[in-house]
Amino acid sequence: MWRTRAAAACVICRSLANSSYGMKRKSALQNLHLVSRSIHHPYYPSSKFQRPPLRISIKLFSSLNRLPLRKTKLLNVKHGYQFHRNFWLARLASRLLKVRYLILGSAVGGGYTAKKTYDQWKDMMPDLNEYKWIVPDFVWELDEHIDFEKLIKALPDADDLAKLLPDFDKIGESFTSLKGFFSPGYNLVSEVIGASDLLLLLGSPGETAFRATDQGYDNDKQFKKISDKEKIDQLQEELLRTQLKYQRMLERLEKENKELRKLVLQRDDKGIHQRKLKKSLIDMYSEVLDILSDYDASYNTQDHLPRVVVVGDQSAGKTSVLEMIAQARIFPRGSGEMMTRSPVKVTLSEGPHHVALFKDSSREFDLTKEEDLAALRNEIEIRMRNSVKEGCTVSTETISLSVKGPGLQRMVLVDLPGVISTVTSGMAPDTKETIFSISKAYMQNPNAIILCIQDGSVDAERSIVTDLVSQMDPQGKRTIFVLTKVDLAEKNVASPSRIQQIIEGKLFPMKALGYFAVVTGKGNSSESIESIKEYEEEFFQNSKLLKTCMLKAHQVTTKNLSLAVSDCFWKMVRESVEQQADAFKATRFNLETEWKNNYPRLRELDRNELFEKAKNEILDEVISLTQVTPKHWEEILQKTLWERVSTHVIENIYLPAAQTMNSGTFNTTVDIKLKQWTDKQLPNKAVEVAWETLQEEFSRFMTEPKGKEHDDIFDKLKQAVKEESIKRHKWNERAEDSLRVIQHNALEDRSISDKQQWDAAIHFMEETLQSRLKDTESVIEDMVGPDWKKRWLYWIGRTKEQNIRNETKNELEKLIKCSEEHAAYLANDEVTTVRKNLEARGVTVDPCLIKDTWHQIYRRYFLKTALNHCNLCRRGFYYYQRHFVDSELECNDIVLFWRIQRMLAITANTLRQQLTNTEVRRLEKNVKEVLEDFAEDNEKKVKLLTGKRVQLAEDLKKVREIQEKLEAFIEALHQEK
Repeated sequence: MWRTRAAAACVICRSLANSSYGMKRKSALQNLHLVSRSIHHPYYPSSKFQRPPLRISIKLFSSLNRLPLRKTKLLNVKHGYQFHRNFWLARLASRLLKVRYLILGSAVGGGYTAKKTYDQWKDMMPDLNEYKWIVPDFVWELDEHIDFEKLIKALPDADDLAKLLPDFDKIGESFTSLKGFFSPGYNLVSEVIGASDLLLLLGSPGETAFRATDQGYDNDKQFKKISDKEKIDQLQEELLRTQLKYQRMLERLEKENKELRKLVLQRDDKGIHQRKLKKSLIDMYSEVLDILSDYDASYNTQDHLPRVVVVGDQSAGKTSVLEMIAQARIFPRGSGEMMTRSPVKVTLSEGPHHVALFKDSSREFDLTKEEDLAALRNEIEIRMRNSVKEGCTVSTETISLSVKGPGLQRMVLVDLPGVISTVTSGMAPDTKETIFSISKAYMQNPNAIILCIQDGSVDAERSIVTDLVSQMDPQGKRTIFVLTKVDLAEKNVASPSRIQQIIEGKLFPMKALGYFAVVTGKGNSSESIESIKEYEEEFFQNSKLLKTCMLKAHQVTTKNLSLAVSDCFWKMVRESVEQQADAFKATRFNLETEWKNNYPRLRELDRNELFEKAKNEILDEVISLTQVTPKHWEEILQKTLWERVSTHVIENIYLPAAQTMNSGTFNTTVDIKLKQWTDKQLPNKAVEVAWETLQEEFSRFMTEPKGKEHDDIFDKLKQAVKEESIKRHKWNERAEDSLRVIQHNALEDRSISDKQQWDAAIHFMEETLQSRLKDTESVIEDMVGPDWKKRWLYWIGRTKEQNIRNETKNELEKLIKCSEEHAAYLANDEVTTVRKNLEARGVTVDPCLIKDTWHQIYRRYFLKTALNHCNLCRRGFYYYQRHFVDSELECNDIVLFWRIQRMLAITANTLRQQLTNTEVRRLEKNVKEVLEDFAEDNEKKVKLLTGKRVQLAEDLKKVREIQEKLEAFIEALHQEK
């Protein structure tokens, strides 16, 4: 029974709930402003806020725990008489209280969730306190200069703002179809929105800047109502009052801009962002230009990359304009004389410090210090003078300089020597033609920007450069005209309209993209860039040329010129760089094809790689000297030394000593002459022989063919290295002193210890005498002519002089046969006797001819006698041991040759030790030094490593390098866009 009653009560409650929800009533949100209702409830129309009917049979969700409530099933209850109690007001109140609790709970939960999310986001944000220096100081001071409350009051009403907002109702309807996908997240957002609505409803008037309810605006009657026109007037007055303040602030900001950029770059350098800075775009482009300047323009691939070519008459102010653009006095200066003697390429780029450095040097010149500026100007002048060849005034060699600093416009400029009309004294005769050819070479590049500098203080008719520029760029598509010294022109020119005609391009026949007028100082070389800028701005502010509109504001000052030139430069770079890259790509293909066809089995080694390969081969060959055996060294040294000293031993020692009659005199003469020889000549001669032997062995290893691996491309280099190393090598000076003592001791020893040494000495003496006898026979044959056998066999006759010498020879041979003990020299009466005997046979002979013939005849007789004596002394070792006592045989000449032979062996051994222990290593050191010097001398390498193969490999290397750098530059250029 109680179950039936409970079921009936549940049905009654549900019917009451359905009837209550069906009632038309206003929600609390209907009190919100139109904008708030649209934002917080986008799914319902803003005109009539109706809650959708609640269906009991669907699954419900709680906004607090998100757990599904239990399903309730409708009961089939028969409709009959039911008890109806009048408690609906209480039930309605309880329902309303329940809705309030739900809203309050949702607001608290949503607010807590929003606050937690906000705290997490806040913790994730980086600390930006240390980056406050990036924002200028005046930004933090804006509240002191601007009354924000007045500005807020002057703004339109909230209703007007609401009209400007989009229709959130339509936007909400478009998202209705996606409600199923985002229902959990949407519930959370709804909770947050509900919390925001609750806070907005409960908030005090002072907590919000704008009130969104109609009641808030009705209660705002305490403020004075102002019309729209008055509001606008007040706002304009406030803006006018602050305009001057802002203008002063902007001027100060512009001055501080350089320092600010400098600080940013400095902090970047110190690693604030902890990243490696990439090479700047202009530096990459400048590297490409440097490589192209060294590239030999073969295969019809020319350098068409843009650069700014600065041309002008001498003393027209070219260098001053360039210094104003670079913001530093970096070039040598002189009064009227030629200072720019070679092209100077200046690469301008931004950087934290105002510095300059050369391409081939790591030294940085601080352009903020006068000492560094003076040193830079001096260095440029020295490089210019060194580049000028003897007998010339200007040079075609380009000096590459890079200038970095805050606020500099990025571009590449080339300062050329000033064009002259007359060659003065001290200049080369071809100076004028050389300057013209240099200028044309740079200007003929179709993408080069010509910065034509004209002196405004002189008559325009005296200009030479304008005609030259008009020839190279007739249409003026890449020419920018600059009129310098406008201050002097304004004072000196009687008609100011003449300046206007120049700037408008009506006076000169040349055309240009733009015309500029600049002032580069008062003519004082000690002026600073800042003072020149101030003077230039002051002049143009007060100039009649601007006041009378003869000149336009954008046509004056070097600052505007620099901006215009930079824009034009980068425009041309973007238009031409890809075309140039394609040209080098085609050139690379042609070169690679030529290499494959001509050298299919060889690697592509450029000049530097070939030099390294040759260097390794040369060092290996020097090391091979240490592998020579001691026996080989000693044999070569002993043989070569005897060939050098044998003539002296025979002619000056042995022959004079052999003229004596007894052994004592022979030994004394030999000892004296050997001592003199050892003290003066022998050590020096031995060192010369050793040094020549080392050279020959070194040359043999260097020039010895290596079979199939031999590469004749290195022959010239090896020969140069060998010659230079030999030239630098000097034998140890103390070697001669130690060698002299050793040789002296060896020659003083006369004790032959065994028969083997005795026989070796005899063999050595016989070989020496036979060699000398053969040479003497050859000399006599040349003197007297062929004998009868050769005359009959080869039909060769004698000359008249040979017949005379033959008769003289026969007469002298008779004299020797008559006196076998004859001395080595003829007496005067003997010469007269021989001459008279020959005259009696009808032969007229000069006494000098008789003496000359006698020398050879007696020499042959003496050598034959000595050889016979050698044969007799073969059995004389026994008598030698007994000191030739009780023996008529004397073999002192054998002892002499044994002493010479032993001295040669000891000297060869000593020299070999010096070679292997000292000199070979010193020679290897010299070779390494020579190779290092050659490696740094590019001209030497070009001279020594030549040929089509080398040049082709060099071209391939250059073209690949240029193509790679161009591609990297193009990629960086696209990234910058």
